[in-house]
Amino acid sequence: MKVNNKHYRTIWMEGETIRIINQPLLPHKFEILNINNLEELKRAINDMQIRGAGAIGAAAGYGLAQAALKAKDENFFETVISAADEIKHTRPTAQNLFTIINRMLSGIIDKEQNPGDTRKALKAEAERYADYDANACKMIGKFGAELIKDGAKVSTHCNAGWLAFVDWGSALSPVYYAVNEQKKNVFVYVDETRPRCQGSRLTAWELVQEKIPHAIIADNVTGALMWKGEIDLVIVGADRIAANGDVANKIGTYSSAVVAKENGIPFYVAAPSSTIDPDCESGGSIPIEERNQDETLYMFGMDDKGDLSRVRISPAESSALNLGFDVTPAEYIKGIITEKGIFPASKEGISTILRGNHNG
Repeated sequence: MKVNNKHYRTIWMEGETIRIINQPLLPHKFEILNINNLEELKRAINDMQIRGAGAIGAAAGYGLAQAALKAKDENFFETVISAADEIKHTRPTAQNLFTIINRMLSGIIDKEQNPGDTRKALKAEAERYADYDANACKMIGKFGAELIKDGAKVSTHCNAGWLAFVDWGSALSPVYYAVNEQKKNVFVYVDETRPRCQGSRLTAWELVQEKIPHAIIADNVTGALMWKGEIDLVIVGADRIAANGDVANKIGTYSSAVVAKENGIPFYVAAPSSTIDPDCESGGSIPIEERNQDETLYMFGMDDKGDLSRVRISPAESSALNLGFDVTPAEYIKGIITEKGIFPASKEGISTILRGNHNG
């Protein structure tokens, strides 16, 4: 990730301080936010100052490491396990969060190490996961770029780029690789992605940084462009992938997948293997987060005076239903792009991915 020609990761740790890019302020203001304790970490995840499957996973890992670094030796393990439980309750849908927390608990906490060794081990594991996430996303880009022809018009939904992971991203990584490494011409249609507009705010901002041509479109324009033959390929991210290949992703993904299939357009999901939940039999078992209705009732942005403000766009008497995610059945998915290659969205395909070395 480069911002003003300087390389950044979405999240990293310096000493006992977690540092993140404060995403709700984008694209209008670029700010690094310091996270100093568990309460600040939980607030950052809940308020989506850090968001996206991989980035949330890295935040969980760093958060647990930070809790261990700050915990006293007395009741150390109880304190760390309690912190892990609190982190798990921040966002229920994104699997990467649970992948890293469970790994850190089972691989380290249960070994009856002393507090000092456990602190070092947890910090090292959090760093290892962050590096895995960045490297896996780069490989997703390498494999996925082979699907993108020179001159292709690609559709995506929400933000599954740098900002959703530690670096590179998932759905946007093939675009970045195709453009920067293979020198292909690629145009991206960016769904605005209501209600939080991660497409128009974050994906578009990333594409501006990369100087990749794109157009922001309202979510309900995607089908019209598919019908007109203006979209060659759809690549989206994932927050959890079930054992049968069903995928949970940002609300609106299912609609895009159905219309893509109707129009004969290949629809791919890009995600590192750490997004797979082998214990989840199908999409019907994936917990779907329902978020605060104010995200739908209000909009946040910059006014004509350059001030950041929130405005209500609905009647004061109205309430809203704000589902954060939907499930796309495997039958609508052409393939799943992972760091290990491209596999069918099926029970057999998922099993093949998981038979490899699982680094998440």
